[in-house]
Amino acid sequence: MLNLLFSKRFSLVKTFSATFLAFAFIIRLTLYIWSFDNLEFSFFNLIKIFGLGFLFDLGSLSYIMAFYSIYLLLVPKQFYGSIIDKFITYFSYALILFFMVFSFLAELAFWDEYQRRFNFIAVDYLLYTYEVVQNIRQSFHIEIIIGVLITITFFSLIIAKKKNAYTNAFYNSDTFLMKVIPALFWVLVLSSFHLKVENNDAEIFANQYENEITKSGLYSFFAAYDENELNYNDFYETNPSDKSFNIVRNLLASENDRLNSNPKSIRRSVINSGEEQRPNVIFIGLESMSADFMKRFGNEKNLVPTIDSLAKESIFFTNLLATGTRTIRGIEAITLSIPPTPGRSIVKRENNDNLFTIGEVFKQKGYTRTFFYGGDGHFDNLNVFFGNNGFNIVDRKNKLRVNGRFPVQRTQIKDDEVTFENAWGVCDGDLYDKVLREADKQYQLKKPFFNFVMTSSNHKPYTYPNGVVDIPSGKNREGALKYTDWSFRKFFEEAKNKPWFKNTVFVIMADHAAYSAGRTEINVESYHIPAFIFNLKNKNPEEVNKLSSQIDIFPTLFGYLNWSYESNIFGKDITKMQPKDERALIANNIKLGLLKGDQLLILNNHKKHTFYKWNKENNELTVKKTDSIFLKETISYYQTAFDLFKDESLKIKKESFISPNKLANKVR
Repeated sequence: MLNLLFSKRFSLVKTFSATFLAFAFIIRLTLYIWSFDNLEFSFFNLIKIFGLGFLFDLGSLSYIMAFYSIYLLLVPKQFYGSIIDKFITYFSYALILFFMVFSFLAELAFWDEYQRRFNFIAVDYLLYTYEVVQNIRQSFHIEIIIGVLITITFFSLIIAKKKNAYTNAFYNSDTFLMKVIPALFWVLVLSSFHLKVENNDAEIFANQYENEITKSGLYSFFAAYDENELNYNDFYETNPSDKSFNIVRNLLASENDRLNSNPKSIRRSVINSGEEQRPNVIFIGLESMSADFMKRFGNEKNLVPTIDSLAKESIFFTNLLATGTRTIRGIEAITLSIPPTPGRSIVKRENNDNLFTIGEVFKQKGYTRTFFYGGDGHFDNLNVFFGNNGFNIVDRKNKLRVNGRFPVQRTQIKDDEVTFENAWGVCDGDLYDKVLREADKQYQLKKPFFNFVMTSSNHKPYTYPNGVVDIPSGKNREGALKYTDWSFRKFFEEAKNKPWFKNTVFVIMADHAAYSAGRTEINVESYHIPAFIFNLKNKNPEEVNKLSSQIDIFPTLFGYLNWSYESNIFGKDITKMQPKDERALIANNIKLGLLKGDQLLILNNHKKHTFYKWNKENNELTVKKTDSIFLKETISYYQTAFDLFKDESLKIKKESFISPNKLANKVR
């Protein structure tokens, strides 16, 4: 039977299959050893990981072998060994082998950063080859990587030659039956795998590391590509639509708020009493700033002393969680104040223009709005998203790709304004200098300004100007954190001498935490981020310990400023939250979670869920019997967020809003 399965014409299929499966085994074993301290080791689990993993590798391999087998089956004998046959065989074998080796090595680098097989991030990075290639070049010795790739590919080709795989493929007398059996085998494997198997069928363990190691990296990549946007109603548990909206409307409305009469809308008038303040507002998004980098949360390395000290002088939110694990999820949560919808971020989706963002609230109050980014704002669709939602743009590159639908002002960070840059853009210090210069210009316009500043230095390759901190550039994250803090301190030292400083409020918050991996399907501890509001008039420094989310920070700021405004966002004023209102919405693109107290419910894309008790002390989750009310509430947040975006109810509908002046008169 084996002789039939691997006939001479199929010698290269046999050689490539053995090579692929051997590399896949080595990578899985490497990841297993690498992650051993995070595994729930048992011999039975070990067998399941490598046994099920082999089946996933075989399924991944079938996508290549099935098509090549059909070629081998259908080419007439008289063409065996012809110039065309040899060219197709040599070229395709070498090319596929090269990319196979590349993908396996890339998995190690990806695991080092994310502790995951390829996922949405890998898919997204394909679109931004410049940033990714530059990041690889600056993070690793690219010459060594290329050398290793070529060497492994070369020796694999030599092995195939020594096995007479080429000779047997070109010169043989196999009958049609001898060829149809191996071809049929691979076609059946492909059909069965493609139609019956999903990537998350590998997730049979309670330990997330074991689930990821079991998967095949290549299959995970294409599964992520296929699932880049998920229809919530098709893949997740739902309530009747009117029930979900009724629940959410009751959850969102604070005392004195006036809900829109449409039962499937979250539009409402937010009413705050007291004299309105209209200071300038500068938001600083700190890249990958986990809460546990701060001394307040137990870190004794003194990595971010300026951030530590400024937080003590601010309204400091100590129990706030990010919604996701990437910058665009943080930007989505902050600007749209919305729970994370499954699949890719709204920042990168079609039809994401003219949305009701926090910028619209600032517009109601007469503010200019500007987005600052040290890299090319084309990355992650940032320019398109902010530009098409009314923000002016300040970024590094020359081209603004905003489809022309919204006239925005674009300002370039010029070469003579740059002292250092890497793959992700100019260093934080240069970005802050640009913010200061632009704020000086904005101050002259006699209008309040809102600046959204997104930093990037605390990111691989962890490079920054030499000589400013005591850890050499590019060495590790600790050095990047020290530089992040150094540039942060320099910015505030200079800002305090500006004429606009006394009338400027600073909102500082991380986009996400640095590490998202953990033993459980959602690692709650790794979503904890710092957030604080500095320089707010008539407010003494204090710590706010209520459990809350990124989506709540700007509604809270609006409350502190006594603003009454028209809203179409999910965030709530944290100061108005009763204990029953405290919650955090956390997700990882596929798994959607709601945390309240020590209870966590996670929805998955098989219309199922898991209800846990979370032990904060050791960050462990224990499965418990589902609370039906909790389940309905979790579903309601995510179902309504998806529905509102898809039916364009998050768009600005000017006729449905009354003017800020009329609203202020109503309050009076």
